[in-house]
Amino acid sequence: MTARSDLTQALLAALRELDGLRPAAPGDLGALAIGVDADLIEIRLVALALPLPPLLSKAEAVLRSIVDGSPWQAARLRLLVTDLDAAALTREREPGHMISP
Repeated sequence: MTARSDLTQALLAALRELDGLRPAAPGDLGALAIGVDADLIEIRLVALALPLPPLLSKAEAVLRSIVDGSPWQAARLRLLVTDLDAAALTREREPGHMISP
């Protein structure tokens, strides 16, 4: 394995442990949702829950800690929510986080 694929696998493993988000690629193809370049790491996600800001803040902290220990520590980390799972709209939400038409 290369350092890039090791980083990708570490990021995927961390995503599996986070509630409310998953890679925007089916099943074992999760690596397709992660792009690693010299100056940017982009991770495309599907949101499984709402509200998004706390989910993304937690994900950023966890994923950044992995990136910081890699050769890409200077790269920007971009979390891109590409889809919202329908289940996110049916789950109970915290008070004050209502979704209106």
